[in-house]
Amino acid sequence: QVQLVESGGGLVQAGGSLRLSCAASGRAVSINAMAWYRQAPGKQRELVATITRGGTTDYADFVKGRFTISRDNTKNTVYLQMNSLNAEDTAVYYCHALERLWYRGQGTQVTVSS
Repeated sequence: QVQLVESGGGLVQAGGSLRLSCAASGRAVSINAMAWYRQAPGKQRELVATITRGGTTDYADFVKGRFTISRDNTKNTVYLQMNSLNAEDTAVYYCHALERLWYRGQGTQVTVSS
């Protein structure tokens, strides 16, 4: 199994930045793809960004140019640098990791005040 622990969420003003981290443990060395999802109140969960073990990235259109996903395989950690935040980015952000199955962390709250 894989355990994921997110950190770095918080309250930020519109236009500000936050950096989320997700540390993996357990069978972390076998993780292939990793991803960030988010879920705002009353809305469905949506994919934010993905990254393969080799570093290939993909982004949802609504974060392109503002968010950057990266990973450090030596630390089994994935990051999400979020810039130019706006109120619509307010959500719980979840880290996902694909090993034999998809695993999800407990989430970290991001609140952007306008």
